[in-house]
Amino acid sequence: MCTSADRTRAAERSTTVRRMLRDGTVATLRPLPYDDPLAQYLIEQVQQEYVRRYGGRDEAVVDPAEFLPPRGVFLVAEVDGVPAGCGAWRVRPSGPAEIKRVYVEPAFRRRGIAQLVVAALEEGAAAAGHPEVVLNTGQEQPEALALYAELGYRPVPGYGVYACAPGAVFLGKELTVSRAATGRDEDEESSWAS
Repeated sequence: MCTSADRTRAAERSTTVRRMLRDGTVATLRPLPYDDPLAQYLIEQVQQEYVRRYGGRDEAVVDPAEFLPPRGVFLVAEVDGVPAGCGAWRVRPSGPAEIKRVYVEPAFRRRGIAQLVVAALEEGAAAAGHPEVVLNTGQEQPEALALYAELGYRPVPGYGVYACAPGAVFLGKELTVSRAATGRDEDEESSWAS
């Protein structure tokens, strides 16, 4: 008999992706619900990073349901079974998909995990039919600013709770929308979007 837990594990295996990092180790990317305990642990690490850099937690309103397919996804990156980072995208009510909560644990930084996570988020948003993604970061995150510049992100108008905040940086990127999202046949399997 197939239990609910068996179906969950089977679905997780079908959406788990492994990628080689710069140092030759392998990162595993897998979707989790935003309110999963592991996701919550990583989100709390993100929040503590904001406290250290900005003096407070992110005030943007987040509903865990926003990160459930097909309207979004929350990805966890693990290396040798150890949580190494995370990232998410969700549909903004007024437009493009928004990337949120990109974070890499200090012990795993400078190995290419953030690039993998962002690429997977972009692929998922594009596969779900979103022609662009936006995000908001800040001047106190020079590593993030460098990463997004390297990945082709450009300034966009501010939005949300930080739209007029000093030091807030808003970036966006056009995506190549998959043929599956537009109703055409697709040669490759779609990722993170279904």
